[in-house]
Amino acid sequence: MLEDVERWLSTRSWSVEDRPLKQLIAAKRATGSTVSVVLPALNEEETVGEIVAIIRRELMTRKVPLVDEIVVIDSGSTDRTSEVAADAGARVVHRDEILPRLPAVPGKGEVLWRSLLVTSGDIVAFVDADLKEFSADFVSGIVGPLLTEPGVDLVKAMYDRPLGSAAGQGGRVTELMARPLLNMHWPQLAGFVQPLGGEYAARRSLLEQLPFPVGYGVELGMLVDALHLVGLDALAQVDVGVRKHRHQDGQALGRMSAAIYRTAQLRLARGHMIRPSLTQFERGENGFEPRTYSVDMEERPPMAEIEEYVERKAA
Repeated sequence: MLEDVERWLSTRSWSVEDRPLKQLIAAKRATGSTVSVVLPALNEEETVGEIVAIIRRELMTRKVPLVDEIVVIDSGSTDRTSEVAADAGARVVHRDEILPRLPAVPGKGEVLWRSLLVTSGDIVAFVDADLKEFSADFVSGIVGPLLTEPGVDLVKAMYDRPLGSAAGQGGRVTELMARPLLNMHWPQLAGFVQPLGGEYAARRSLLEQLPFPVGYGVELGMLVDALHLVGLDALAQVDVGVRKHRHQDGQALGRMSAAIYRTAQLRLARGHMIRPSLTQFERGENGFEPRTYSVDMEERPPMAEIEEYVERKAA
């Protein structure tokens, strides 16, 4: 392992237990920081309500005022995601209502990018809306170093990811695609346990300078771009335990992997794919039938370049 990665692991990898809530609240008051939590959501009525309720009950009280706002960005749910989230106490904003002059495209990164326009926190924490057995540690863990370590700008959660009863087997795209890419091309990032994890927090001052891949490549793209912008020592990770969520099938993971590879390729050479699409196969009545999907190629520019965002900050 690279010497700087070993050093980074000893100085920038922590446990949620290293920073008790009392310490975080004191640091938040001392720095005057505000914290926003964003949940990107698409058809997550079964889980989003409990996540919102736990955050409000444990981190948004008079005694524990760690989080200042919780916003659910609904990217076109056809179930009761919006109603459930609102009933639990979140502010719900539909993706298409944000920056309407730019037509929205499907993708998680698109939602995260637009969320910067409808949140106000100095620190923005992203949490996936499909988590089961959710713990408030996911939020306090990733926010903690940003409140107590002035030199840290982005914090990823790390955790075990079981697949059914198999421990540690849930990060299939991470192990088969993202980790090899990072180790080969950006070895300084080799110490991240969950580089593709959806739970991470960052200073707004960093997020507004980053481009956002619109799809599944957003997490890898953000890590690579942050490394180049602020350096390894400004990045950190915190152990928050175990993450349980809904798993996708193999073909969905294949499409995710293609988007992540495309994101990496753009950062390696800003080149062009000969064929920016992925063909997969499903057995039908007449044998195996091809299904071709486009690979996410679009990226949103840094939010600091968007006129509406600049005007909002100046107001």
